[in-house]
Amino acid sequence: MSPLFDKQYWQYGHEQALALASKQLGETADIEGLCQRSGARCADGAILLDYLGRRYRITCPEVTISPENSQDAVPIKERILMLHYLLNARGTPLANQLITFREIPEGANYYDVFHKRAIKPIVDFFGKNPPAMVANAAKLGGRQADFGDASVTLDAFPRVPITFVLWRGDEELPAEGSVLFDASVADYLSSYTLTELCETIAWKMVKIK
Repeated sequence: MSPLFDKQYWQYGHEQALALASKQLGETADIEGLCQRSGARCADGAILLDYLGRRYRITCPEVTISPENSQDAVPIKERILMLHYLLNARGTPLANQLITFREIPEGANYYDVFHKRAIKPIVDFFGKNPPAMVANAAKLGGRQADFGDASVTLDAFPRVPITFVLWRGDEELPAEGSVLFDASVADYLSSYTLTELCETIAWKMVKIK
């Protein structure tokens, strides 16, 4: 498959996913209930949703997504993530119990893909300097946690905290990483969407200068 075809296929898939999720949200009658379940807020006929330390304004029924008080464009993948979170949120309280991706429904079957896309980037980039991951994550609203040689928790969405953990590599042992979730996470996002979300966060941390 050529890189051009790959890119076109990826773009088409994301456009279709965005169109479907937008249609579902636009047809949602109980927006206030949706906000209550997701931890978002309703204001002036719009949904205000916090995502990685920044607030976004989502309009309905003609769905648009933009950062509050900004004209910055929102990448299509992140728009899809926001809509999937809103549409799937069940309002389950945080369990305050951490689990790994393998413990999420279908997570064990999808773990190799998850590791390649969400864990490997942070291990490759921050493995020799784990504190740099914490410093970069702070720019996304992350706060230091107490696991491994360095760890950081980010509130991806109001009810989806995600903790990235690193163990430093040396000449004898390679660096290792993990991602931890609250046990309620499956009531908000599927294993596939979580993979997309964690990959997005990992690369955001890597690309921060």
